[in-house]
Amino acid sequence: MTDLRLALYQPDIPGNTGTILRLAACLGVAVDIIEPAGFDISDRNLKRAGMDYIAAVALTRHVSWDRFEQWRAPTGRRIVLASTKASVRYTDFAFRPDDILLFGRESAGVPDHVHEKAAGRILIPMVQGQRSINVAVSAAMIAGEAMRQTVWR
Repeated sequence: MTDLRLALYQPDIPGNTGTILRLAACLGVAVDIIEPAGFDISDRNLKRAGMDYIAAVALTRHVSWDRFEQWRAPTGRRIVLASTKASVRYTDFAFRPDDILLFGRESAGVPDHVHEKAAGRILIPMVQGQRSINVAVSAAMIAGEAMRQTVWR
């Protein structure tokens, strides 16, 4: 198990969340879900996407952004936000072993007050004219790079 964490801000799509939970189980990464989610956390689509891996994930649910911040702030962990509005490529960012990699809602990202709390904002470069990469794919790419830098050296 690594100290790196994945955080999902008010996720909209149960299949994506399930896929991220499966990824986290395989990488030994804890997951924080910042509610409210756009679906029932017991949703069958979430369970189908996560399969039997969900039981292997260290999952923490936070009832709101404020509660998440009350938990995070005393730990001193950095929030590293994946955002299409960022200017730093994720491969150029210097990750720390205890970073929290934050991913926004599939439909809307994160609000400005969440952006302001991020110590780092990173993006995955894309060809011009495309809006965004699927959040589960983005989480895999960024978590892989963070682990390459901090765990798999």
